[in-house]
Amino acid sequence: LQFTEEKLGQAEKTELDAHFENLLARADCTKNWTEKILRQTEVLLQPNPSARVEEFLYEKLDRKVPSRVTNGELLAQYMTEAANDFGPGTPYGKTLIKVGETQRRLGAAEREFIHSASINFLTPLRNFLEGDWRTISKERRILQNRRLDLDACKARLKKAKAAEAKAAVTL
Repeated sequence: LQFTEEKLGQAEKTELDAHFENLLARADCTKNWTEKILRQTEVLLQPNPSARVEEFLYEKLDRKVPSRVTNGELLAQYMTEAANDFGPGTPYGKTLIKVGETQRRLGAAEREFIHSASINFLTPLRNFLEGDWRTISKERRILQNRRLDLDACKARLKKAKAAEAKAAVTL
């Protein structure tokens, strides 16, 4: 009732401390930017949306995500197979072997980067959103309910004093 009356402008609302309001605004801003950064980093690390959904499902089911070959590793594999077809002794075959080995190392470095970024960067962001932010939201709801209770009590006290003053005047 108090919430509805406040929204309709029929009841007074106790204002929170300006510093606390600033903290709430900063917390909201932190949450929003953290979500955006988390999503965009996931897109950067895994551009394929269906693969991201698959990884998400494995994560939620507490299963190990199957290892994927990176594009660099796949290209290295194709180059090595092509070099074997052309002959490792031919100039083209030798070149393909060298470039294929370099691509394999680049692919392995990419895999390591993705793994490291996931553990060292994305995990803390997820922990904030799933842990700290939930706590902040819960405490914010509790505070809002307490403030509404306080304002409702203030309104009842004001009405009681007004009725008491009116009764005193009529006597």
